[in-house]
Amino acid sequence: MAKLLDGISLNNQRKLLKMFEAHTFTYRSDKTILSTLKHENIIGIVLEGSVQITYNNYNGDKTIIENLKEGDALGTMFLPIAEDDYEITTKNDTKIAIIDYKNIINNSFYNYSYYCEFINNLLNLMTSKMQEKNERIELLSKKTIRNKLLEYFKIKTENRITKNIYLPFTFMDLAAYLGVDRSAMHRELKHLQDEGLIEIKNKKITLKY
Repeated sequence: MAKLLDGISLNNQRKLLKMFEAHTFTYRSDKTILSTLKHENIIGIVLEGSVQITYNNYNGDKTIIENLKEGDALGTMFLPIAEDDYEITTKNDTKIAIIDYKNIINNSFYNYSYYCEFINNLLNLMTSKMQEKNERIELLSKKTIRNKLLEYFKIKTENRITKNIYLPFTFMDLAAYLGVDRSAMHRELKHLQDEGLIEIKNKKITLKY
């Protein structure tokens, strides 16, 4: 997925953040963070570390919405995180730059090539987020755990030569991402493996079909 600072040198990244009057915050691991990001028109950029966005429904069940790493962005323009049901948590020690969107929209900045690169990245990111959202809707619309797993495998290998999938999180998190019971998911993974459809080695899943 596109990242906001792709193609921009570290020196120009620093200039951009100063230009945007960004505020930088540092957080310890496993902290619920950034109530600021629940406000409208705020963009956060993960400078170091990683965060996880989860949705907690009325039953207390948690679904992982997104895992974000260095260079990734978050905010209400990408996800409806302003709602109380959403939670943002650090997965390890994390540094995040917070930018008010109104500080980005400034015609005088167009003279700087790195600003134009940033705007191009922002538009690409918004397109990618929309595509990802549509894929997630399709994934969660599947009725069975088996079909959710197969759809997840399809998404992760689409338009790629390899049939290897490297999970970006634990199997516990995969169950939360799919919105299914962990034990039931493990049973279905075993069935798929016994049927010769997949091979699992640690966090690597190889498709055999």
